[in-house]
Amino acid sequence: MDSSKARRGTASEVEQLMVQDQVFGIYDIFANIHQQAKTLLLEIQRDNHSEFLTKGLRKLSPSFCVLDANRPWLCYWILHSIALLGDSVDDQLENNAVDFLNRCQDSNGGYGGGPGQMPHLATTYAAVNTLVTLGGQKALSSINRCKLYTFLRRMKDPSGAFRMHDAGEIDVRACYTAVSVASLLNILDDELIQNLGNYILSCQTYEGGISGEPGSEAHGGYTFCGLAAMILINEVHCLDLSRLIDWVVFRQGVEGGFQGRTNKLVDGCYSFWQGGVFALLRKYCSIGNDHLVPQDTGGDCSTDSPYSTTGSDISEGEEGLGGISSQTDDTSHFKQEDPENASCSVNPSNISHSYTYIEKHTGIEPLFHSLALQQFLLLCSQDQEGGFRDKPGKHRDYYHTCYCLSGLSVSQHSWNENEHSPPSARAVMGPYSNLLEPIHPLHNVVIYRYHEAKDFFSQ
Repeated sequence: MDSSKARRGTASEVEQLMVQDQVFGIYDIFANIHQQAKTLLLEIQRDNHSEFLTKGLRKLSPSFCVLDANRPWLCYWILHSIALLGDSVDDQLENNAVDFLNRCQDSNGGYGGGPGQMPHLATTYAAVNTLVTLGGQKALSSINRCKLYTFLRRMKDPSGAFRMHDAGEIDVRACYTAVSVASLLNILDDELIQNLGNYILSCQTYEGGISGEPGSEAHGGYTFCGLAAMILINEVHCLDLSRLIDWVVFRQGVEGGFQGRTNKLVDGCYSFWQGGVFALLRKYCSIGNDHLVPQDTGGDCSTDSPYSTTGSDISEGEEGLGGISSQTDDTSHFKQEDPENASCSVNPSNISHSYTYIEKHTGIEPLFHSLALQQFLLLCSQDQEGGFRDKPGKHRDYYHTCYCLSGLSVSQHSWNENEHSPPSARAVMGPYSNLLEPIHPLHNVVIYRYHEAKDFFSQ
């Protein structure tokens, strides 16, 4: 065959081979160095990470002006990373963070991306998670739950889904951030839940993963958000969990890390967004004998909404992917009061949507290669000077530091049969001193701070 006519790889194939060459090159070097050097490379550089993170909390360079609408996220990425490392900040930094987030809190509820900015569900989620991570009376009592509930009601769309902000986009991310915040603050009620499951169900694609909106491509971040939201409202049994597992399992690549979508490159942040899916399934569903069964099937899977599907099958027969029928102006299925006049008095004890948390697992091995994931994160994503990055050749940043550490925690604790006992040494790549704080997989906050917040807001 004439070499000039040989098939050329696509741009995606070329990029994939380049990443593989970089990663496998690192693994080859690692395999041939002295044991002492191996130990050093596999060690989480705690002091360097803490220095990198704390420095960012004190002062950022002018280049961060592009993230001016994401300042609560910077607080969350940094402070959650510090908490995962088992560290904390001094009282001055903690008070400054609480005071700053209080200035981001809108007078009508919710948190904006900075002081004076419009409230947004994403930055509300980041702010609440940050305050829960800090813990304590000052941080937790700074959240105006009454106003925040009014904000969530205002973001509720007649379809059952949520908007990210006033007149903003509707997607699975908005649904998750809304119910995650409401659950943490103990204000999740029937009004917020109504018809939400049907919208998320319509976003499960033919591949098995979940997309951001009906008809889009399955994506790791949205799959985590959709699954977590369905667990929080106790409708996870409505999803086709077998196909969802198949899709997520095949997102772990030859490098050991996860990709976010089919035919995309590995990225360290998906160690949480994809790896966290397995933690959710393990803690909220019983897995055995090739079957996955939710622990409680008390939620509603009615299909009388504009986003209805037939069972958990996603058909392509109607108006594009997902079998979405055309929407009408009939919203009689959803009784919507004027949010401004709605009472902020919530009685969560009347809600039957509480999920079941499994404290002791079945002893089945994780559905992903946890040690391969840890190896990728430690050798390819960790910057020895502090921080984590997407993949070799990329720069470290706070976002990837947060989610790489979160994914490491999920992976380390994935073998645990009991959440109250520490993982065995075989579950932790590198020295056992690498062990990170465990997280609550639904909210991605360290577990002891989650329990503190739940106790605080249940009073």
